[in-house]
Amino acid sequence: MPNPKFDSAKWNPVEYAKNSQVEPPYLIGQSCAICHVALDPLNPPKDKEHPKWENLVAALGNQYIKENKFFDTSVGENSFIKQVLDSQKPGTSDTSRIATDHINNPNAINAIFNLGDRPKYPEVMNDGSTKDVNHILKDGADSTGVAIASLRVYVNIGMCGDYWTTLHEPLLGRTPQKPFDIEKARKECEGWRQTETRMANAEAFLKSIKPMHLKDAPGGEEFLTKDEEVLKRGKLVFASTCASCHSSKKPPAEIAADPEQAQKWYEESVLSSNFLDHNFLSDDQRYPVTLIGTNAARSLGTNATKGHIWEQFSSKTYKELPSPGTLTLYNPLDEKKPIEFKIPDGGLGYYRTPSLISIWATAPLLHNNILGLYNEDPSVKGRVEAYTDAMNKLLWPEKREGIISRTSRYTKLELPPGDPNPRFRLPIPKGTPVNLLASINIREAITSLNLSSLFQDLKPGGGIKGKLGRVLLRANKSPDFVEDEGHYFGSNLADEDKKALIEFVKTF
Repeated sequence: MPNPKFDSAKWNPVEYAKNSQVEPPYLIGQSCAICHVALDPLNPPKDKEHPKWENLVAALGNQYIKENKFFDTSVGENSFIKQVLDSQKPGTSDTSRIATDHINNPNAINAIFNLGDRPKYPEVMNDGSTKDVNHILKDGADSTGVAIASLRVYVNIGMCGDYWTTLHEPLLGRTPQKPFDIEKARKECEGWRQTETRMANAEAFLKSIKPMHLKDAPGGEEFLTKDEEVLKRGKLVFASTCASCHSSKKPPAEIAADPEQAQKWYEESVLSSNFLDHNFLSDDQRYPVTLIGTNAARSLGTNATKGHIWEQFSSKTYKELPSPGTLTLYNPLDEKKPIEFKIPDGGLGYYRTPSLISIWATAPLLHNNILGLYNEDPSVKGRVEAYTDAMNKLLWPEKREGIISRTSRYTKLELPPGDPNPRFRLPIPKGTPVNLLASINIREAITSLNLSSLFQDLKPGGGIKGKLGRVLLRANKSPDFVEDEGHYFGSNLADEDKKALIEFVKTF
């Protein structure tokens, strides 16, 4: 958009590159729509490349976005950074790519439904008070209220940028982070004040967004079972296997304390005609990744922990969470020697329960959008095919592929990136697990672990192993390389129960 402060008589692009005080001719802004507006499952476009306005919805989450393409236009094919970007799955966003936590962890963009029914929990705020709040983000780190959580997003995409970028080094992260001070921003950043006044209206708008049911989609009924017995069986399986986490409707405390009574309560609740009404289909609780078993990368992000950039946006309760324990992980460099990774305390190692609302329209599944068919087909038929494939892989884990993103060719990691005379140039063999290097603080590792000399010992055509491999694994912030693992709840059910469950969940 035109910059009202631009003075053509003073414009000098060379000086602008050196001096942030020089005003450019244009201002650049981002909106929520980039990630959250999506093709409408209930009114899909005839041509997915040329949708009409009526084919778009506000907050389903753009499961077809290819965010990596925003970043790779100037990255050479022989650069390891290109391999990192290519490993990002469609429909995901790496919200910690700029305020870097040194973990490569793009995540699915959440659909937003039934926010008025989203559970809240008492958490101790940073000033010592207690407040009922939602657990937002995949790990529940945004835990000081919807308004502040939303404002953090705006900062993360550029608001108060003159202040924010003094607290960390975007992308490379060569300097330690400093916490973003909300009061300082409120006093000194006009954009913060302007946006903060609009948060109540934004929240009211988001609370107006209702579920999208397959029965209401064109031709949707033909994909739903007409067998009431199958549907009832699916409901009972959901009650016994899923509802304790994937329902915001809960039994009273005195009933919940008795497993038999609680099970009966859930069965009656799920079988009732109004079970899905005002149900967030999640308890929004945080659970340890040691229990959930999905790829740990997102749960290990440090940006909201004590001393880091989003410290003031997370509750004291979050920052004092104990370590969930130790993960035993697959070692892609030596299958016979599993990785034992002790999760640090202070908020790391937890995932909150995702909502299942309209899940028929939002596959692939899991927090990294990795589980199931990605067919790039927004038609009702295409969405149901993607959902069915994902649910089959969820409930029959033997159908999963054990996906590990690996480099597709020999590349080099040059530091600084783009420098014609880089200080370091590290050779990366073909077949290297991308996150072996993408999830370490590479500059810290180079200086403290003498990586450059270890890389010089690599033999042409050889892979990373031996001492170099061990050093990289020890330095890794998230040495969990298998991307489609975990969430095995329901995998021990009888096949007919699994099929019935898939039919019931399709009605959400």
